[in-house]
Amino acid sequence: MSYDHELTLIGTRYEDDGYGGQTPVETETAVLCEELSVGRSEFYSAAQTGLRPDILFRIHRFEYADQRLVRYEDGVRYRVLRAYATGTEEIELTCERAEGDG
Repeated sequence: MSYDHELTLIGTRYEDDGYGGQTPVETETAVLCEELSVGRSEFYSAAQTGLRPDILFRIHRFEYADQRLVRYEDGVRYRVLRAYATGTEEIELTCERAEGDG
């Protein structure tokens, strides 16, 4: 396994807007990843429920904090459909292209 691609994990934190409300602010964390293909059975199972998995990323488990969006090195944003721990050290993120990214 070689982590030779960069992936940006995009999370959300909330800041006080000065009027008693909360404003969402995106946070970004750059990590290294391994790019994998979505398996055939996973692709067709997801398609039956209306999901379209495009790509799978493997990262170190301790770097992931339940972010629901990622940006790959091509600049395209992906929505995390599923996070699957493959052991104690790694996690796989099954992703589909986010709305508005072509």
